[in-house]
Amino acid sequence: MTEHRDDLGDENTSTEPTADLKAEPTEHSTDGYQRAHLKSKNAKKKALIKKVGIALAVVVVLGVIAYGLFKSNQHSEPQVTTFQGQMQMQQTSIAAKVPGRIAKIFVTEGDVIEAGDQLIEMDSPEINAKVNQARAAKQAAQSQLEKAENGARPQEIAQARAAWQANKAAADLAASTYERVNRLYQEGLMTQQRRDEAYTKYLATQDETEAARLQYDLALEGTRSEDESAAAAQVSQADAALEEALAAKDEANLVSPISGIVDDVIVNVGEVVGQGVPLLTLVDNDDQWVVLNVTEDYLNYFTIGQEFTGTIPALTSPSSEQPYTMQFRVYTSSVLSDFATWRPTNNDDGFDVRTFEIKARPTNPDSRVRSGMSVLIKMDTTQSTSQLTKSTE
Repeated sequence: MTEHRDDLGDENTSTEPTADLKAEPTEHSTDGYQRAHLKSKNAKKKALIKKVGIALAVVVVLGVIAYGLFKSNQHSEPQVTTFQGQMQMQQTSIAAKVPGRIAKIFVTEGDVIEAGDQLIEMDSPEINAKVNQARAAKQAAQSQLEKAENGARPQEIAQARAAWQANKAAADLAASTYERVNRLYQEGLMTQQRRDEAYTKYLATQDETEAARLQYDLALEGTRSEDESAAAAQVSQADAALEEALAAKDEANLVSPISGIVDDVIVNVGEVVGQGVPLLTLVDNDDQWVVLNVTEDYLNYFTIGQEFTGTIPALTSPSSEQPYTMQFRVYTSSVLSDFATWRPTNNDDGFDVRTFEIKARPTNPDSRVRSGMSVLIKMDTTQSTSQLTKSTE
């Protein structure tokens, strides 16, 4: 029995190292488990990162597709472009053609006037003096013309005839004296000197008689046609001078050359103005147009004869639901200077776009329109934008 216990004891004793040997493999198995757990955790993390990357890639692809669809839908939708212009009206400056002092002003700013209405009255003593001088010169020229047309008076004719008769009697006496002296000279009773003196006197009286007769004939005939023409020309010259002076006097009373609205009165009563100085400005409210500055990529919407609708905010009533619109028709377009040319920042992407000035008249002018009012034009420019994109590409 004892031996058997010993054996049991030995068995028990021999079993202890076995337990120790079993404990050591347990620690090694724990480290392996941790390493396996870490490896599994890293694998899961890598799988998660891979899934996130795939998800991001899918999101990016879907974003690109959505952006492409958005852009395609955007190009398909109408693109409205707003152009802004400015109303203009024909403006006329009224200037003085003669110097003078402003005596009266008959209009004020905003008055509606008709052609021929008096605007300003000027006081110019110099013009009045010129009118008087021209009238006096005309009277003198008219008197000369009447004298030429009427010819010599009866007294002048009688005086010319008497002078002719007197010279004729003197000539007859000189002729008789010469004949007597000549006979005496031939008989030797008179010297040659005496004979020559009688002959000279005879010739002189003959010439004087002829001159007197011609004067008498002129008195009977009257004034020559050339003298009458010269006198008539002097009268015409005097008439022209008088008309010029009267025209200057009329210009001192300024009248309106057109119908329209008084836009600005520049001078005041009592001021002295010189020739050619503007005194006031008029606008013709029937002569209206709108001015637009349009780049050439939109020029096809504003060709000559093209009509479009514009909105005028200044004439739109706040209580109105609809804006005030006007219909315009393009009548001219011209390119602006080079400084108005738009140039791209990158010369490889695009081209220089010139700017054009477009002018269009309203089909039905409105008297309420004033210069400077803004005009807004909204147009569907989808086609124009796509054309510009293609040309740029």
